Amino acid sequence: MQRVLLLAFLFLTLPLLLTGQPSEDLKASLSFKRAEQATTVLINQDELLPLKRLDTLRIAHISFGQLQTGPFLETLNKYAPVTHVNTPFDITEEWLAEQREKFNLFILELEDIPVAGQVPAVYNYQDFIKPLIEQLPTLVFINGDGSVLQVMPFLRKAHGMLITPSHEEMGTVVAAQIVFGAVGAQGKLRGGLRGTDLRTGDGYTYPGGEHLRYTPFDYADLDQALLEDSIAAIVEEGIAKGAYPGAQVLVARHGNVVYHKAFGHHTFENVKAVATDDLYDLASVTKISSALPALMKLHGEGQFQLDAPLEKYMPEFKGSNKGDLTFRSMLAHNARLRPWIPYWKGTLRGHSRYPWQKKWDNERVNDRRFRWFTFKADSSKRFPIYVTDNLWLHRKYKKRIYKAIKKSPLNEEPGYVYSGLLFYLLPEIVADLTTTAYTEYLDQNFYHRLGAFSLGYRPLEEYPREQIVPTEQDTFFRMQQLHGYVHDEGAAMMGGISANAGLFANARDLAKLMHLYMNNGRAAGEQLIDSASVAEFTRCQYCDEGNRRGLGFDKPMIEYDSTRSYVAASASPSSFGHSGYTGTFTWADPESGLLLVFLSNRVYPTRENRKLYELNIRPRLHEVLYQAILED
Repeated sequence: MQRVLLLAFLFLTLPLLLTGQPSEDLKASLSFKRAEQATTVLINQDELLPLKRLDTLRIAHISFGQLQTGPFLETLNKYAPVTHVNTPFDITEEWLAEQREKFNLFILELEDIPVAGQVPAVYNYQDFIKPLIEQLPTLVFINGDGSVLQVMPFLRKAHGMLITPSHEEMGTVVAAQIVFGAVGAQGKLRGGLRGTDLRTGDGYTYPGGEHLRYTPFDYADLDQALLEDSIAAIVEEGIAKGAYPGAQVLVARHGNVVYHKAFGHHTFENVKAVATDDLYDLASVTKISSALPALMKLHGEGQFQLDAPLEKYMPEFKGSNKGDLTFRSMLAHNARLRPWIPYWKGTLRGHSRYPWQKKWDNERVNDRRFRWFTFKADSSKRFPIYVTDNLWLHRKYKKRIYKAIKKSPLNEEPGYVYSGLLFYLLPEIVADLTTTAYTEYLDQNFYHRLGAFSLGYRPLEEYPREQIVPTEQDTFFRMQQLHGYVHDEGAAMMGGISANAGLFANARDLAKLMHLYMNNGRAAGEQLIDSASVAEFTRCQYCDEGNRRGLGFDKPMIEYDSTRSYVAASASPSSFGHSGYTGTFTWADPESGLLLVFLSNRVYPTRENRKLYELNIRPRLHEVLYQAILED
């Protein structure tokens, strides 16, 4: 142990020994460590901290002193939506009542730092702060030495309070993570607070690790220079060579996010730069991010059986050639199901309904000659499902999709064939088993619980179009630029809600869900999925038959082939993840602790663009993470 600590000390201090100046990462790391030890939770009524049940919180942030909306608020927003509120000139009862309607927790940021020998500016806001403390549920964060508690003793009426020393550069970043339990509260108040009854050692303690942490590189034992330089080189090469116009990349190890950046633009016209909060169409990454966590949870609760036949949970398939197919075999793509069905082509007149029938023309495009009860140019009670502004689907067409799946012939040969057919049925199965609307169940039990609020379907209902990255210029079905609507044609005909495709998210929120899997089903202070179910779904199911797949999850190839794999050669057999047709990719490796999220729109402006594959962007990017691991 002493040898390990000595090596760690030498690694951190080597730049200082060689140059006489600490590196930026070393300074950040030392400041982060000091802030962890010095930031103290002083008040914690009813165990308010760390914040729990993020799905129930509506959080406001109000700052006082020499403050702008800086690192503290920015870090809070990495865990849950926090709205900055500007206080009016006079705080009235009406204003307080209005805020109480909008929010159920107020985080007050007080900067207790004198400027040029003057008293801290926060002291001028006593008349504003007192009614907030007395009438609203508040958490007070003090950045300073605590003198403000002498001037404003009413602050002790707050429901929660934490303090960090103002001289620590990383103090506000650490404090925000302590609020959510990503970083633990150590309760080590040093020297007491002047003029108070708080002595050294006073303070509340609780462990961290309930969420991903945002830390300097050495927390993850990764080579910062190698990782940053290599990721930038690979991603920017892809942009320069036209593989995609922009991308987001997030890297974490052992629960520590050390890299999260955006590259390029939304389109090749270079009008809008990609931001880390922008949303991408996840395409088939939806398969492991939507109905799958629901099935895992239900499996752990004994409500869903993997070896049950399809007809058990969808009786309408009884007597069909799929009625006795097990969910295990279907989730592992080992059930002889067809890869996919282009449902929209079956709506065209003069064309067969199914691709296994005569008169099926795979090259036909939308000529707007539709069969009855399929599409109309305008919405109505019978045609309420939006596909485009002038393409509205019949309200019962989902039954025809189910019918097509039911009628589809099975592949003649057994073995692995990647298929999305089951995933069209899963939302209804989840809704039936839970007696809860499908999207509501996902939000309540996973997405909002984790603070992953961008993870969801039909993003234009919640987000402005300019925050969503466009995908393809559809020239054969929808005949328009796809922007904010699902790229996958089948998911579009499901009203945008399918377990096959349809989810949108940013890299940060997708990482939260992947971290839940890596953490054996535990996150946000709760065991959201039984750990045995996580282990079962993420293991290889039919390896002895040459099928590498888990249940829903993809796994490394049994025999690695660099010409066919989008995963690093170094990925361990225990690793898992998925890729998406739009140019997305996420992979978790419990053995090395590595997590990668890569989001791009490689289908802009057309799916014919295959440079993402030709340049091997994803496996090269993934391999860099393993190369950057520092040896013990």
